[in-house]
Amino acid sequence: MDFVESRRGERVVVLASGDPFLYGVGVTLCRRISRGEMQVIPAPSSFSLAAARLGWALQEVETVSLHGRPLDLIRPHLHPGARIIALTSDEKGPAELAALLTQTGFGETEMTVLEALGGPLERVTVQVASRFAMTGINSLNVCALTVRAGAGARILPFASGLDDALFENDGQLTKREVRAVTLSALAPRHGELLWDIGGGSGSISIEWMLGHASLKAIAIEGVAERAERIGRNAAQCGVPGLRVVIGRAPEALSGLPAPDAIFVGGGGSEPGVMAAAIAALKTGGRLVANGVTLEMERVLLDLQGRLGGTLTRIDIARASPVGAMQGWRAAMPVTQWCWIKEQDVTI
Repeated sequence: MDFVESRRGERVVVLASGDPFLYGVGVTLCRRISRGEMQVIPAPSSFSLAAARLGWALQEVETVSLHGRPLDLIRPHLHPGARIIALTSDEKGPAELAALLTQTGFGETEMTVLEALGGPLERVTVQVASRFAMTGINSLNVCALTVRAGAGARILPFASGLDDALFENDGQLTKREVRAVTLSALAPRHGELLWDIGGGSGSISIEWMLGHASLKAIAIEGVAERAERIGRNAAQCGVPGLRVVIGRAPEALSGLPAPDAIFVGGGGSEPGVMAAAIAALKTGGRLVANGVTLEMERVLLDLQGRLGGTLTRIDIARASPVGAMQGWRAAMPVTQWCWIKEQDVTI
């Protein structure tokens, strides 16, 4: 890239395979060189070539690049009946993808490995993930999946409020019903950044990121063991890009990029935490804080009285055995404060 930029004013040719603006070098070049200085002659992308070989309608297919990126990114797309075309990094990619599919309950998925598309070494091979046995794979390959789920497959639904069992936790977990209400209140929008203060198991920031590929999140967690657990949960849920900061608020918030939304799920009653969060939030941003203790409820009541916003009481009860019968067992009620920062304030 430095070499190309150093030749500015001369006629320079950059040869690249496929469509340079679909996970290609064209995007990289445009970050340093203005579009007006470039003439682009695109060719069919690997996605287009693969769809043409398979007869798949590309607009009905999920396309994912795993080239130089974690395989975990494919997890949110694994739904029964889905068709996926995935770019891989090298000759090991198809076998690694087959192993991931098998481990997560999608072992019967049909994998079509398309190698060296458009060249004299082109080869198309169909395998089943759990019985994958290809060798000598060309490093330039694409994997097309027809997803089939077995019993107990790890499917990540599109709705907010994922099953609690999908998250490894030590009890510090925003339960699914409260999580769904909380994500609705946070109201994610394209390209936004969330701070998840008191990350716990990371469920809020993980579901925030699952909402759209453009969304980003930082989970701040003071307990190192929990922070490591958040990282594992993020990978298992297909959002390995979740950033985890080990440290306690408010000190750990210093130097972080300004958030568009903040969730406070733990530690909000500690001195300075809510003030720091409110100060850091961008104008127009949303802050949602959940409290289950009297101390945190007192903080939220005070903030609502001074700054406005809405207070909501969330009471959840689940049926559970009472001897030979069933009865309602209430969870701890949650007080939720939702507030939009319309201007700079000091508390």
